[in-house]
Amino acid sequence: MNIIKLDATDSTNAYFKRLLSDGLGADFTVVTAKEQRSGKGQMGAKWESDSGKNLTFSVLRKGLNLSVNDYFVLNICVSLAVYKTLKAHHVPDLSIKWPNDILSGTSKICGILIENILSGNLINTGIIGIGLNVNQTFFGELENASSLKLILGKNFNLDELLLELIENLKSAFLDSHSRSTESLWQTYEKVLFRKDKPSTFENKENELFMGFIRGVSPTGKLQIVLEDNVIKEFDIKEVKLLY
Repeated sequence: MNIIKLDATDSTNAYFKRLLSDGLGADFTVVTAKEQRSGKGQMGAKWESDSGKNLTFSVLRKGLNLSVNDYFVLNICVSLAVYKTLKAHHVPDLSIKWPNDILSGTSKICGILIENILSGNLINTGIIGIGLNVNQTFFGELENASSLKLILGKNFNLDELLLELIENLKSAFLDSHSRSTESLWQTYEKVLFRKDKPSTFENKENELFMGFIRGVSPTGKLQIVLEDNVIKEFDIKEVKLLY
């Protein structure tokens, strides 16, 4: 395992893209940065992080040979690896907010951004970006953001925590080869935020509606039971959970 440590970069995902364009980067290479000047989350949202206080890193996975239709398996593996790591540190009320935010209660402590590189109809390479709030205690105007220090009241060694995450990522990918896809989905859905609870959503037309999260489809869409008992599937651009 090769770990590249940077003081600062635009984003660790972008750094990997440049490595790959130069023909560099072995499977499970890790790039971590004390500061990301242009870190991004899902849908292009900016990821705010104080320099040197959190874990902002990316992991390169090569030779995946995963069908495009099975792309959400990557999300599940990574989300469950982070979940397992934080569970071992007794972070309370953990859940995964679809597709792959990690929450403690209703507070976001980790975001994941996976960017895939295709070869035909197969995902050959994945760049897995993870931002985990660790020792930061002030988040400005960011709503529902927290950190391990705020939740557990102590500082964490970033290097040790990084190694734990990497080992759990490796285990999660090995596990995905030995377990059925259905079993992975069941494990993910058991810890899905607000599953089977009445929730308010906003669609892409900015209209509010009520529903119950039932699960996630094989193509990674959120399955919501509407008031007429019809299950409708939404992709990430089509719906927002408002709690």
